[in-house]
Amino acid sequence: MVKPNTPSTKRNIRRRQRNKNTDILVVVAVTIISVGLAWLFALRLINKQDTKVQQHHSFAAPHLLKEDSDNEDTTITTDNMNSISAKHMLPYIIYGTAWKKDETSSLVYQAIDKGFRFIDTACQPKHYNEPQVGLGIRTAMDAIGLSREDVFIQTKFTSLDGQDPNNTPYEKDAKLEDQVRQSVQASLRNLQVDYIDSVLLHSPMRTDEETLRVWRVLEEFVPQQIHSLGISNCYKPKKFKWLYEQAQVKPKVLQNRFHDQTNFDIELRAMCKEYGTTYQSFWTLTANRNALASPAWKKIAKEKGLTSQTLMYAYMMTNGHTPLSGTKSSVHMEEDVDIMSRIQRGEKILDDKEVKTLSKLLGMR
Repeated sequence: MVKPNTPSTKRNIRRRQRNKNTDILVVVAVTIISVGLAWLFALRLINKQDTKVQQHHSFAAPHLLKEDSDNEDTTITTDNMNSISAKHMLPYIIYGTAWKKDETSSLVYQAIDKGFRFIDTACQPKHYNEPQVGLGIRTAMDAIGLSREDVFIQTKFTSLDGQDPNNTPYEKDAKLEDQVRQSVQASLRNLQVDYIDSVLLHSPMRTDEETLRVWRVLEEFVPQQIHSLGISNCYKPKKFKWLYEQAQVKPKVLQNRFHDQTNFDIELRAMCKEYGTTYQSFWTLTANRNALASPAWKKIAKEKGLTSQTLMYAYMMTNGHTPLSGTKSSVHMEEDVDIMSRIQRGEKILDDKEVKTLSKLLGMR
């Protein structure tokens, strides 16, 4: 039976239609508000996560040389190591990459993440994995947010005498000059950079004439693709003086073993100070284990809140030298960075008397 189409019926129909439309509008409004709140919550969560990432990876310190940063605090602390450029770190410890093999890239990444900004390697597959050094540096720089100038990269030209004859980075039968050029180009590729901060002649050549031939070729790359030159394993003061006098681009680095068999390079270190050359030490811990294990050494280390090893590094830096650390331990990396941090903050770890005491304990004559 169809209800009569009366005015009352029409009003009821219109009322129900309005109520239905109102319900739909309410549902739509609630949905919009809910979606909006959900988006707002999501954005806040994303921003919060971004802030955490920035706090860990970004760097606040400006990229300025020390003399250009009068109004900026570039003091290194263990909390802001990731914000520091190599240009702010004097003195410093270099991370050495010899004998790391397949662990090289991960250890280099870890060293930079812990706060190292100076990396030492060599174009010598026999003892170094230079391509993995480049991979570790690039990965760390991208992850932390560092630019190329924040990391100081040092490599070496190694003569054929120091290479594995079955795995050389250059043509074995090429002229010496071409070997040097090929080695430099290989290092640029391996390290994934367009310039290298420092290239060392790994050791003097067989003759002075060959040494100078190598040096002249390295000089060709300065300053565009190589910023500075140096030499390692040079233990004769006369030979170092001769090279310094012959060189057009003077050696800025002398890297040697630091041990009693050469009386700790006392004469050479004095020459470095005179020439404005940085003395870098390797074998710094290994060659001096007995001194570092002595009760007197351990006592001083404990008083300074250091390990025997980091006291040795403090000793070297106090003397104006640059030690290499080749540790694979993350704990030791942190300890090394901590002593750099303390010195960067202006803390005087050792006075003159303590330096003399440590020199005597080392057996320095």
